[in-house]
Amino acid sequence: MNAMWSLQLALCTLSALSLSSAGESKARSCNEVRQAYSAKGFSLLNVPHQEISGEHLHVCPQGYTCCTSEMEDKLNQQSKVEFEDLVKEKSHIMRTTFITGHKKFDEFFLELLDNSEKSLNSMFTKTYGKLYMQNSEMFQDLFTELKRYYTGGNVNLEEMLNDFWLRLLERMFQLLNSQYHFTDDYLECITKYADQLKPFGDVPRKLKAQVTRAFIAARTFVQGLMVGREVANRVAKVNVAPACVKALTKMRYCAYCRGMPGLTPCHGYCYNVMRGCLANQADLDAEWNLFIDAMLLVADRLVGPFNIEAVIEPIDIKISEAIMTMQDNSMHVSAKVFQGCGQPKPSGIGRSARGVSDVFSSRFKPYTPEQRPTTASGTSLDRLVIDIKEKLKESKRFWSKLPDDICAEGKLTESDEEQCWNSHTKGRYFPEVVKEGLTNQMSNPEVDVDITRPDTLIRQQIMALRVMTNKLKNAYNGNDIYFQDSSDEGSSSGSGSGCSDSCTTELVFVATEAPVIGADRSNERAAAAAAGKSLSRGPSTLLVMASLTLPLWALQTQWR
Repeated sequence: MNAMWSLQLALCTLSALSLSSAGESKARSCNEVRQAYSAKGFSLLNVPHQEISGEHLHVCPQGYTCCTSEMEDKLNQQSKVEFEDLVKEKSHIMRTTFITGHKKFDEFFLELLDNSEKSLNSMFTKTYGKLYMQNSEMFQDLFTELKRYYTGGNVNLEEMLNDFWLRLLERMFQLLNSQYHFTDDYLECITKYADQLKPFGDVPRKLKAQVTRAFIAARTFVQGLMVGREVANRVAKVNVAPACVKALTKMRYCAYCRGMPGLTPCHGYCYNVMRGCLANQADLDAEWNLFIDAMLLVADRLVGPFNIEAVIEPIDIKISEAIMTMQDNSMHVSAKVFQGCGQPKPSGIGRSARGVSDVFSSRFKPYTPEQRPTTASGTSLDRLVIDIKEKLKESKRFWSKLPDDICAEGKLTESDEEQCWNSHTKGRYFPEVVKEGLTNQMSNPEVDVDITRPDTLIRQQIMALRVMTNKLKNAYNGNDIYFQDSSDEGSSSGSGSGCSDSCTTELVFVATEAPVIGADRSNERAAAAAAGKSLSRGPSTLLVMASLTLPLWALQTQWR
């Protein structure tokens, strides 16, 4: 009997020890979790030293846990902040490409215009002296209008250039024939003979074609850099949905709650979470790639046939050649105009007996390459374009590759598929990895994505890229499309360059939602056609006048 009692007592003792041991194995220490949690900058107040029951948890598994409700909430917020920072960090180089590229090109083009104007003013003053200085405002107006066009002003380049040659023609015709009085009607009559006389030679036609194509390409390219910058900045500020925050927390920090803070997510697990959270961003990729391709095409034009540097730097020489052509043809042109428009009335002011030949006795001498001011801090357009092209190419498919780029970082995921966090414990992740894009998230096992509600901001950026791509394609062909100026008509602010604080460079887009695939672009084609018509309506009389220049043999009297 005593023996039986002793056996029962021994069995009870062993059972109690076994239960005690089991309880201790379940209630593991939370010291590692406390250290990792503190390293995140959180207070250790009320953080358990040993595991507690996890019925209070809403995101992480509700077994034994090292997390309180307060800890889970803080880790939830931490996940959101870290994700936002990750997207900004991964997109930093790409966004910098557009920010610095826009700044460099804008500075280059504006400095190129300034230097060209200074070159013309200096050399015309040396060559023509008082003759030029008394009429310099028309040349200043030319550069003012070129800058206004480039910086986004509502300027029709063809009409503006035609008007320049018209003013030059009228001014020189009167100076060449200062012994006569010319009425406005008489000056208007001159335009009827401009096409057949062409006193400026072929310079106005060639210069107009070169300037128009070069400035359209330059302005549109800088606009494209600005649009790329704005789109990238806006999309990089991700709108993190609650379902995404929950999935991020589960992926990044539920291992903490299970007492394994050193465990990082499996690759496949990370891909599913990131592709779910960045589904809308991935849908931007198709239009983004078309936009980058169009930017690369225009970049080729900038260093090819539409090279603004090759057009603007020698503009002083070209204008001087036109004046010389007018001098050579002056006698013939004057006679033809007098024959067609009638003999003008004498002004009562006699013409000097001295000819104008001594004014133009020496041909125009432009700056040598060594004398010309350097542009854009000594760089050249070719080097700028080569540099930006390489960086633009690297930005293709950026948004669809972003989830994988984030998960590829060693510090975020574990390369050993057996030693990684798989959403509930340490081990291999078995669910299938979904493809990128919103429609593919229907089967995402980690993030609950509503594929019927695309992100409005992303859709707006898709439309912005679509409009800009259309404009770039037209610029590639030498055509311009009117962009609504965000300021009053005639202001220099608008859609062009990266102006200073006094100039707003924002494009006004119609932010209507439209499906990304199979979008109806008939409205864009109609707008482009209308814009093309408006650009081609420049008065032909202005172009005619731009070709007519009269004899210079009488200029010396008043231009000297």
